Amino acid sequence: MVELVEIIAKALVDNPEEVVVNQVEGEQSVILELRVSPDDMGKVIGKQGRIAKAIRTVVKAAAAKEGKRVVVEIIQ
Repeated sequence: MVELVEIIAKALVDNPEEVVVNQVEGEQSVILELRVSPDDMGKVIGKQGRIAKAIRTVVKAAAAKEGKRVVVEIIQ
């Protein structure tokens, strides 16, 4: 899942070297923390959060195949 989020985020931003994805294991789910450059924050979130929602949908679908629950958080 980490690689999937990294690939998507790096394709969207101007500074792909600043994309960092951390995986935090919870009791019932996995949290993926996505960090990007402050200049690229708008590109990852998109207008009215559409791109962020699309990223979460793709990751949720991939996680469902593996029987996991994954949450994607975009952090400054």
